[in-house]
Amino acid sequence: MAIIPQMSLFTWKEIEILGDLDRLRLVLDYMPDEAFMQSLEKKRGKGRNDYPVRAMWNSILAGIVFQHESIEKLRRELSRNGQLREMCGFEGQVPTSYAYTRFLKSLIRDEEMMDKMFETLVEQLLERLPDFGKRLAIDSKAISSFSKHPNKHETKDGRRDLDANHSQKVYSGVTKEGNPWQKVVKWFGYKLHLVVDATYELPVTFKVTKASESDITEGHKLLEQMEEKQPKLLKTAETMAGDRGYDDTKLITKLWDTYKIKPIIDIRNMWKDPDKTRLLPGKENVVYNYKGTVSCVCPETGCLLQN
Repeated sequence: MAIIPQMSLFTWKEIEILGDLDRLRLVLDYMPDEAFMQSLEKKRGKGRNDYPVRAMWNSILAGIVFQHESIEKLRRELSRNGQLREMCGFEGQVPTSYAYTRFLKSLIRDEEMMDKMFETLVEQLLERLPDFGKRLAIDSKAISSFSKHPNKHETKDGRRDLDANHSQKVYSGVTKEGNPWQKVVKWFGYKLHLVVDATYELPVTFKVTKASESDITEGHKLLEQMEEKQPKLLKTAETMAGDRGYDDTKLITKLWDTYKIKPIIDIRNMWKDPDKTRLLPGKENVVYNYKGTVSCVCPETGCLLQN
């Protein structure tokens, strides 16, 4: 009797082996954007239609799939790739830079409808993927602006980045040899605050802020955002993992007391003294560290003994 192994329900390998055009086709086929397209077409009305709304939108999605950092790189790709132009829906020449500027402004005005598309996709994942949303993780990521510093001219003209600001993240630890290390990352721009499904590595909710906004503050806001827009997901969640940047008593209390989600968050070292351990009150050879790990000290060798 031949044994057929169980096929995986969801694997990124099936996507990674595809070419860019094949991945784009999947995005275009499954993006729940029909209501959004109808809304944009209605707003355009009977005006000029040199570059149709659907073709422009498809090309924006193509820029994301093809990982183009700017509109000009996307335009160059469209110029040399006839298959891409056809897939997006362009019959004539590539849209001008000005056409993209106007279209992006219209997308920004309809930000709520784009958020709704994201929420619809998350709802579909919740229905189709086993245990989706049970194990969550929270983190933030730096997004650098094309600008290098604040512009002294504060007039909004579409060319200056007036919303970004400076921030930095400090990473520290101890090497295998016991030597402390520290790395400081600085950037001018924004910060992406994100909650993901830790099993499938897919986003659940997000928020983009100025670079200087606190991870803890935005962590609270992400939970409130989920409570408002994705209450079913909060009821499904069992754990929430995060690094020490989210070690906040109020956040941990909210996760468990309000949502019954177990927080799996690393502890920050708040000890001011250089000692790595402290003596447990009432004991002569029992110590603990800042994480609460209890150890015994061998009276003869002085070595720590952990269970």
